[in-house]
Amino acid sequence: MASAYGTELGLSQGALIGSLLIVQFVGIPFAFLFGILAGKIGAKRGILLALGVYVVISVAAYYMKTALHYFLLCMAVGMVMGGAQALSRSLFSTMIPRHKSSEFFGFFGVFDKFAGILGPALFGAVIAATGSGRKAIVTLVVFFVLGAVMLVFVDVEEGQRAAREAEAALTDASASRSSA
Repeated sequence: MASAYGTELGLSQGALIGSLLIVQFVGIPFAFLFGILAGKIGAKRGILLALGVYVVISVAAYYMKTALHYFLLCMAVGMVMGGAQALSRSLFSTMIPRHKSSEFFGFFGVFDKFAGILGPALFGAVIAATGSGRKAIVTLVVFFVLGAVMLVFVDVEEGQRAAREAEAALTDASASRSSA
């Protein structure tokens, strides 16, 4: 979506490729920094912070006019993208029983792919309807806000407790079969 928007702003193919590289290279150290931050404020709050920054980025993208603005926003995206992805997987992994991790991460992956289809589809539909990538970029705010609202209602401690209980039940059942 960023490339489509950058093209609308008149950026060259080389600039668009460079912007994708900026996001990736900035994302690497910030993934580690988000891990440190999560250690201090918790993974859930770290993800909520990232979603808030994404809202600010989306609104700022609406107003950007120059290639410099575009590259600064790419840096901002890189700052939160790696951290948000790492924290969300990490938090999720603490709330699933280890023996069911393949199933749960499969489920996680399906929804990740679904979001990867729905977001660009909405983006494209808004461009088709309005002729403006500027209006389309703001629609992304809906996804970030909905994600934050859903996350607010996640009881992390309860999820972690349920995962531990499921693991303990499996261990107890295995011990019972072994002794029989």
